[in-house]
Amino acid sequence: MCRSIKTLRPPVIPEEATEEEIRAAALQYVRKVSGFRAPAAHNREVFDRAVEEITASTMRLLDGIEVRGAARTEKNAART
Repeated sequence: MCRSIKTLRPPVIPEEATEEEIRAAALQYVRKVSGFRAPAAHNREVFDRAVEEITASTMRLLDGIEVRGAARTEKNAART
């Protein structure tokens, strides 16, 4: 959908994605889907809420994903 949204999970990036990177990806997604780079004042609340919800969902997704064959990280080692 949006080629400028980068993959945020290992092994594409060796360390965990930062909250800033996750929020930036969520913002790009909301901009693409809504068609607005910056919403009008009357749409600001719903726009910002969507960014926050997608940020939270993305964080849960990345926290739960297990990449088979990837090097074990401290986070994965702690789960076992």
